[in-house]
Amino acid sequence: MHPVGRAFAGKRVFVTGHTGFKGSWLCEWLLAMGASVRGFALNPPTTPALFDQLALASRLEDGRGDVRDAAYLDAAIEAAQPDYIFHLAAQSLVRRSYAAPLETFATNAMGTANLLAALRLLKKPCAVVVVTTDKCYENLEQGRHYQEGDALGGHDPYSGSKAAAEIITSSWRDSYYSPEKILAGSVLPVAIATARAGNVIGGGDWASERILPDCWRALSQSEPIRLRNPTAVRPWQHVLESVGGYLLLAAELRSALSEKSPRLVELCTAFNFGPVPGDHRSVAELVEEVLKHWPGSWEDSSSPTALHEALLLHLSTDKAERLLGWRQQWNFSEAVKRAVIWHRTTPDQVRDLTQRQIADYAVGLSQ
Repeated sequence: MHPVGRAFAGKRVFVTGHTGFKGSWLCEWLLAMGASVRGFALNPPTTPALFDQLALASRLEDGRGDVRDAAYLDAAIEAAQPDYIFHLAAQSLVRRSYAAPLETFATNAMGTANLLAALRLLKKPCAVVVVTTDKCYENLEQGRHYQEGDALGGHDPYSGSKAAAEIITSSWRDSYYSPEKILAGSVLPVAIATARAGNVIGGGDWASERILPDCWRALSQSEPIRLRNPTAVRPWQHVLESVGGYLLLAAELRSALSEKSPRLVELCTAFNFGPVPGDHRSVAELVEEVLKHWPGSWEDSSSPTALHEALLLHLSTDKAERLLGWRQQWNFSEAVKRAVIWHRTTPDQVRDLTQRQIADYAVGLSQ
């Protein structure tokens, strides 16, 4: 078994947002590694939902709750006493954030603060990965690759709320769980890092107003795919690239805690997980790649009065490569092909296919 797998075998793992797209992939992988998983989330956000397609409710401890409810979250964390926490619960849609800004800030910013406050109830060492987004940067759209130390910001409520979550996490860690204090033995050994991933694609994403789910819906009905921003460039990556990064980061945090290693100072920070520069492609290029595997057409439906969405966003992953040994395994073409294959398979086969794709990806971690 790869060291990442050994890190989670038999361990208690608490996952907020486990009913979502990315949370479902993470839980499926954790279960494959022999972890005991407890979830905390609202009901699955879409119909269909990957969580239901994988029958995860019967295979883990399926807790339902809202991260905005601090008392309920406290009780769940205290009862779980996890070895690892992955915080994915979020209002994750840019366009919805315009319609529901207060919900977005309450969930993404205060929900994160509630999770961090609940850590005081832990009675054992714990590695915590708070998942934010590549959109937390003050994006000047000048073509540069953003590094973890760059300024945070956000034009829309979603981006702003995730930048706020980053600042909240950093200040909470500095105030209560600094790695220096952990190494000195003066605070509970709770190691906290944040993870910023690019635009993820993969099987089981059914969200509204997101490009690949829009592709699946249009193609399955033999309709043209309508693109709001065909020239927008994004760091596309398969969902397993980011989930693999979260797992690797958590495993390294836990290892540094156990060893009381000075590496903890570098690890208790923020990390980007994104594709190599050549795989930063436009929306139109993404759709053209999809159409190589699922014949159809697309049309430009952009409008000068549309809500603002960034047209250019790049990430630097030098830090993750240097400190974690993380690197992209599936290039742009492979990621798109894997996503299309998943969505063209029959419903009764998606769980087996999901597990095979995880196994295929995990092989690369050992190479």
